[in-house]
Amino acid sequence: MRSQWKSRSRLVLTGIAVVASVGLLAGCTGSGGDNDSIVGQGTTTEENAATGDTVTIGFSGPAADHGWLGAINSGALAAAESFPDVDLKVAEGTNDVNAQIAAVETFINDGVDAIVLLPSDGAALTEVAIKAMNAGIPVINVDREFSSPFAARSTILGDNYGMGVSAGTYICEQLEGNSNAIVGEIAGIDSLPLTQDRSAGFADALSDCGLKVGPRVAADFTVQGGEASTSQLLSANPKIDALWNHDDDQGIGVLAAITAAGRDEFLMVGGAGSRNAMESIQADDSVLKATVIYPSTQAADGIALARLIAQGKTAGDLITPSVPNRIVLDAPVVTKDNVASFIDLAFQS
Repeated sequence: MRSQWKSRSRLVLTGIAVVASVGLLAGCTGSGGDNDSIVGQGTTTEENAATGDTVTIGFSGPAADHGWLGAINSGALAAAESFPDVDLKVAEGTNDVNAQIAAVETFINDGVDAIVLLPSDGAALTEVAIKAMNAGIPVINVDREFSSPFAARSTILGDNYGMGVSAGTYICEQLEGNSNAIVGEIAGIDSLPLTQDRSAGFADALSDCGLKVGPRVAADFTVQGGEASTSQLLSANPKIDALWNHDDDQGIGVLAAITAAGRDEFLMVGGAGSRNAMESIQADDSVLKATVIYPSTQAADGIALARLIAQGKTAGDLITPSVPNRIVLDAPVVTKDNVASFIDLAFQS
């Protein structure tokens, strides 16, 4: 499992490296420079894997009140354990902004070498993150962005807009030729930017194939909310061709409502990538035919980057001797055909 976290980090960075190396090589060819002079400036993958000076990393995230956040926390712990030169200090998970600010201030006072922070509220944690950066402690921002570019040395994000695009594109492919298809959507919390981004990507992808979002309700990322909202949507719409549910945790309630209503005339796509959802997709025993990944490995990747930065190393697969200041992970669609490639990284709802 640990090697898979490392492989995922390397895979993300490798994609960037390919683009960077092509551009640099093309530029050098045009200017007549020495191509050999652009390589070997940073640390190699082998040097990065070797044990270095021990670094202390502080990690703080929200309370693990659902499966995805539980996987975020356990992933950070497992990633730290995989490095013999990382001493991880973990603050108690909390949704209390003031408590999380206090945890970061403790990390600053303790003089940790780096901080990995998934803020309960990005804007509210921005000031204390800037304080850490000003104290010379690099901050790696995970999932929920700060409101200032000066608050983090590096930011690792899932692709919320891309999730919507992936879900919409898959549905377009499945409903090809059905221009009158009725496509429903069960969102998360509508006031959150991440929900708004997911819905925007979904609407854009459907529009590209001549479809549009039809009946739409918002839940609250809980099983109970998913069940109540889905019951409402189904009772108001006697026929649906496809349905996208933003979140597999609330998807347990969504599927319960669908079963209770005796509905099976449509296909459903999930979101985030829980093990429960993937097992159902693998068994092909419900309307759920696919889910879109929102990586629960983001904090694990954050630990890996924090180690590199604190040790003065660089991303080994990049030509440019640096660690990227922004990484957006992709949002692939998991179906029965490829579920075996993703299920070992799935979280339990």
